[in-house]
Amino acid sequence: MAKLEASEKSTDPDLIKLVDEQEVKDPETVKPQQVEQDGSDLLDVKVQKYLRGEGANLEVLRDKKLKSQLVFREKLYGQSAKAAVKHEQWLMPSEEGFLEPEGFEKTWRITQQSLLNEVDVNSSRKAFDMILPELGPYTMKYTSNGRYLVLGGRKGHLGLIDMLSFDLVKEFQVRETVRDVEFLHTEEFFSVAQKKNLYIYNRHGTEVHCLKEHGTPLRLQFLDKHFLLASLNTFGQLHYQDVTTGEIVANYRTGLGRTDVMRVNPYNSIIGVGHSCGKLTMWKPTSVKPLITMFCNPGPVTAIAFHNNGHLMATAGMDRNIKLWDIRKFEVLHTNFGHASTLDFSQKGLLAVGNRTHVHVWRDYSGNQKYGRYMTHEMVKGYQVNKVAFRPYEDVLGIGHSMGISSILIPGSGEPNFDSWVANPYETKKQRREKEVHSLLDKLPPETIMLEPKEIGTVKQPKQKEKKSKQEMEEEMEAAVGMAKGIKLKKKTKGRNKPSKRAKKKEKEVLKAKRPFVEQLLKEEQPFKKQRTMAEAEAELPVALQRFARKTAA
Repeated sequence: MAKLEASEKSTDPDLIKLVDEQEVKDPETVKPQQVEQDGSDLLDVKVQKYLRGEGANLEVLRDKKLKSQLVFREKLYGQSAKAAVKHEQWLMPSEEGFLEPEGFEKTWRITQQSLLNEVDVNSSRKAFDMILPELGPYTMKYTSNGRYLVLGGRKGHLGLIDMLSFDLVKEFQVRETVRDVEFLHTEEFFSVAQKKNLYIYNRHGTEVHCLKEHGTPLRLQFLDKHFLLASLNTFGQLHYQDVTTGEIVANYRTGLGRTDVMRVNPYNSIIGVGHSCGKLTMWKPTSVKPLITMFCNPGPVTAIAFHNNGHLMATAGMDRNIKLWDIRKFEVLHTNFGHASTLDFSQKGLLAVGNRTHVHVWRDYSGNQKYGRYMTHEMVKGYQVNKVAFRPYEDVLGIGHSMGISSILIPGSGEPNFDSWVANPYETKKQRREKEVHSLLDKLPPETIMLEPKEIGTVKQPKQKEKKSKQEMEEEMEAAVGMAKGIKLKKKTKGRNKPSKRAKKKEKEVLKAKRPFVEQLLKEEQPFKKQRTMAEAEAELPVALQRFARKTAA
């Protein structure tokens, strides 16, 4: 009976499991009140995950109007958190979805053909090969919701594909070298780094802008929270341009020669640039010099990738080492042997490594950032991998190579549950327009880009000067006096170069060097001198007047 009442009140599987366990242990002792108490405790634990931190301490407030407004807000937050908990049971499990071997079986020995034989029809459609042998090598980019794909061939071929329905939205030929492609804030516009200039096209293939200020671009990145288009040209110049106003926000020379390795950190929008000298620099648009300059590899840096959490970075170099870095401490976590021309992290933390005709996918099995082999894919002989990119919210890896585009299945790589307010693969035109308006209203200024974005809104503490001891100040004064005595005076005309005048000048230089130290010592000793003079004056007075002097001083 208790079990029936609990199942009518709640559909939470954890709560039903809890009731089942209690009924098996002692069916007679299970009471409705006990079940409700256990269910409320379990609900409170799950609600903590969706709350916005701890509630405000409203007991201290004296303003009744403000207090009532905050009480109403806290009530709304609690209701939304409880609604999220109730809908949690309908979400796909985020911790599962990876390949699980049995016995001595190895996951990297499972081929794509064996996967396609086991998956459903819709999943099997996501693996394909698009062969375009005369227009490669190809580069590619997915939208943030994973629905659209833009591809660019080195010989000038550009295409926009709807990956949900596999319809070709637009295909055209620019008859010019294409080095990189990048989506802007929506799939309506995308930028292309061509032979001489940077161009922006709409989804119909119409040229919207030609940005000549960027020079000859090699790599492109888009900062979606700030609406900034970043490019790196052949002279090693880094440009930031606001796509809403058309204004060039920043233009800096890296000073380390030509490079075509650039990636943006999704956590803090910092641009990472790899150089041929083995260094990696991190930039923001409001700083003339790089925020961080770190030596990553003895040889040229060939690829960079950032994890979605912003704290893990992977670099590859010509020294055939792939290193995983903790950016918070700027130290190497692990070093793996291997060469990579392209790297990419998935939403669930898998790392794709592309090199020549091989594509390897690594997985963090232990949770301590120690990656091991997860899956391997061999390209057809002669196909050279140019770029790898995981498709958001799908277990798919896109590969751009010398003979076209390929797509393979990587179980567990994509996030199974999407937030429709952030990225919705099934959004309509009206939803897209509303999202675009809201993103423009929420646009962040370039000044908010920093290494630790949590510092925004906090007060910077002033630096407190360390007080030097008397002995240290005396040592510094002696050093300054020694330097003043060693100054060589200019030889002047007859009558102005007498030994007495030279001695006076040297004495002036010595006094000038002593003055700041003497003034600081006097400031520190002044309050103690006042106390001494008052004590001495009290001692000179008669005993009957000493009490009167203390009261007047107080």
